[in-house]
Amino acid sequence: MSGNLFDPPSPVRRTGATGPPDETADNEAGMPRRRDEAAQAGTPLAERMRPRTLDEVVGQDDILAGGRPLREAIERDLLQSIILWGPPGTGKTTLARIIAEMTRAHFVAFSAVLAGIKEIKEVMAAAELRRRSSGRRTIVFVDEIHRFNKAQQDAFLPRVEAGDIVLIGATTENPSFEVNAALLSRSKVFVLKGLDAGAVATILRRALTDTERGLGGTEINVSDAAIAAIATYANGDARSALNLLEFSVAAAPMDPNTCVRQLDLPQLEHSIQRRALLYDKSGEEHFNIISALHKSMRNSDPDAAVYWIARMLEAGEDPLYVARRLVRFASEDIGNADPQALVVAVAAKDAVHFIGMPEGNTALAQAAIYLATAPKSNAVYVAYNAAAEDAQTQAADPVPLHLRNAPTKLMKQLDYGKGYQYAHEEPDAIAAMDCLPESLAGRRYYTPTERGFEKEIKRRLEGWREIKGSRTLKVEKEK
Repeated sequence: MSGNLFDPPSPVRRTGATGPPDETADNEAGMPRRRDEAAQAGTPLAERMRPRTLDEVVGQDDILAGGRPLREAIERDLLQSIILWGPPGTGKTTLARIIAEMTRAHFVAFSAVLAGIKEIKEVMAAAELRRRSSGRRTIVFVDEIHRFNKAQQDAFLPRVEAGDIVLIGATTENPSFEVNAALLSRSKVFVLKGLDAGAVATILRRALTDTERGLGGTEINVSDAAIAAIATYANGDARSALNLLEFSVAAAPMDPNTCVRQLDLPQLEHSIQRRALLYDKSGEEHFNIISALHKSMRNSDPDAAVYWIARMLEAGEDPLYVARRLVRFASEDIGNADPQALVVAVAAKDAVHFIGMPEGNTALAQAAIYLATAPKSNAVYVAYNAAAEDAQTQAADPVPLHLRNAPTKLMKQLDYGKGYQYAHEEPDAIAAMDCLPESLAGRRYYTPTERGFEKEIKRRLEGWREIKGSRTLKVEKEK
């Protein structure tokens, strides 16, 4: 996109939804055609290699494969308001540019970083006038729409409702939290996934062989291992991968005998200043390592736990993914044997979110070591699974009357709350009262172990059950 907030329309040959793009002129959004961009000296490789057609887009087949609704709407020029949600470098802006070249509608591009409410209202007024005077729609693309505040987002709403504009919003943040509910309800959210290593490698090889826009005219040999390492290092971000490739090729040494530059894995490691760990976040090794982390902590081995944490983080794994696994482990494998374990795991997650990486790595390591050295119990995990099985397979009995709330006179007349015993009014704050449905009376889901704090919980439960039993027996004798 240009540096301007939004560029004035340029006189161009209008292209239909299925017509070939005009390679020599700007489109009506002021977005320059790709061939012009490729010819500009100094244009980054990632910009030059932007896909020009839907068929060139890699890694988003879930939404752009032939016959998919979004692709059909784009090709037939029947697009409605959409939100494109995905990580950086997955093709959100690229897709908007392709739409700009294919649509017959007037196309306006905004950057939420630069735009203000005044500019938005001006474009909305022009869109309304254009629709009334010529019947022509306006497609408004807002990059980083999550940066718009509520008032700015609200400015789009009347024109979206009236059909004067079709809104395309691009965001890296969850639209549920960052886009107004009213605007979100009138838009279809399409999720662009982070590219897997195979898709990134395809993009890199395309750049290496493209003589028009890429590095095809450069005498360079790049090893398969280097391509795989760049694809892994990029973490699903095509832009990052192409930037690293361009930098590494420029820095690669030339063979004096052949005058051909050579880029292999050791040379690449010099470019990125760290070891290019081979780690496929969606492949077998990803699951092998997270399994190794879980089992090491479960087996109370802090040395192995911190090693597997480091293996993932140094390879570029999402630290919040690691944090989520630690939180799960704290409740599944430690539970009430050490209630503080869950607190520590959540605190590590918050620390990583607050200070980011790489500083957050020690918070995750601290949590992993704490969890590995905590007393272990899966009693909570077993209890939930047993209760869930009954919830799914047993009859959904009504809540016993004595446990129901009775805020109205009618409910009281229907015996809601009748027989309820307020525990605080009972000796030891324990009432001889069943709290499960009648068909499940006496069922025990939670059986604490003798380890850690659960030993104390077990002592309490046994004492409470003895108290309840004696009081129940007393009530029965009085009857």
